Amino acid sequence: MFATLATPLAGNHKTPKGPLTQMATQNGSKAKTQAKRATTEAKKSAKSTAGATKRAATSAAAAEKNQVVAVAETAVDIPVGVVLSVSDRLSDLVEPWTGRTSAEKQLKSYRKQVTKTLKRTERRGTTARRKATTEARKTRTRVEREARKRQRTVESTLKRNRNEVEQRVRRALDEQTSRAQDLVGQVTDQLAALR
Repeated sequence: MFATLATPLAGNHKTPKGPLTQMATQNGSKAKTQAKRATTEAKKSAKSTAGATKRAATSAAAAEKNQVVAVAETAVDIPVGVVLSVSDRLSDLVEPWTGRTSAEKQLKSYRKQVTKTLKRTERRGTTARRKATTEARKTRTRVEREARKRQRTVESTLKRNRNEVEQRVRRALDEQTSRAQDLVGQVTDQLAALR
């Protein structure tokens, strides 16, 4: 469409050739150059954007692939590791019993361990028994001391009460005796007065 406007019309028309015409031609060529430049820059920009997008997508895909590979390796490694651990443990348990000398060594080792454990247990039992005996002796001594103290308290209370009762009885007896003597004296005086 723009091309038809820029081309001269068919026929004998002549294009004017003045300074304005040259200026217009120069402006037209500048516009074309600028348009080409803008188009080239837009293409470059689109190309670099597409490249960046492609690189980002590629790196994201690679990261996802690496993650999937790591998970798959872990899923395989765990059971294999468990099997190897169990195998090592079983071989450790069975190995001492494969030959006569190693079996005797193992039995001797077990015997030593059992003896050591028994001695340790015996020492702990002895220590516990001694502690219990000492604690029982202390408790018995404390109870006996408290019993003697209470006995002394009871005995002293009884003695004090007996002394008080004896004193009261003596006083009462003395009072009664002196009254009786007074009465006897009065009766004697009255009889003597009657005679």
